[in-house]
Amino acid sequence: MLFFSCKDDVPKIKNSSEILNLPNVTANGYQITYYDSTYIQFRLTTPKLNQYDDKKEPYTEFPQGFKVEKFDRNKNIISSIKGNYGKYYQKEDRYEAIGNVVSVNDKGDTLKTEKLIWKKKEERIFTDQFVQIIQTDKVITGIGLESDQEFKNWKILEPKGTIYIDLEE
Repeated sequence: MLFFSCKDDVPKIKNSSEILNLPNVTANGYQITYYDSTYIQFRLTTPKLNQYDDKKEPYTEFPQGFKVEKFDRNKNIISSIKGNYGKYYQKEDRYEAIGNVVSVNDKGDTLKTEKLIWKKKEERIFTDQFVQIIQTDKVITGIGLESDQEFKNWKILEPKGTIYIDLEE
């Protein structure tokens, strides 16, 4: 005669999923739009999203890259950030874009770097990495950058050089 017993051991199951590092939520082709009253503030799009709620510092991962667009009240895109990989830390309300990061403002100024952090509550972006800012008439390079989240008022922390471009019509 054989007897079998089975029991639910939720803490043990939870610990084994942490060892495997499985996300609580996975989504493909994900897009979310953030509103303030009836106005669009931001739109985030990503091919894949993994959300980890059971960590000490919960986060959402964008393993195949992501793009965030900021809008004005007339629904015009005033800035954007995209990268090959990203993370969003819920507690800090902080995004990290990593790998081929590009940020563009409404004037067409383009920032290129390998890592960019966006602190949403503070409404600022920054990096300690090499940066390249491309404008219509020049390219500015340096190490480190601080800016408002619209990438309008920026400062390179260690400027390395400016190359002026002569445009012919």
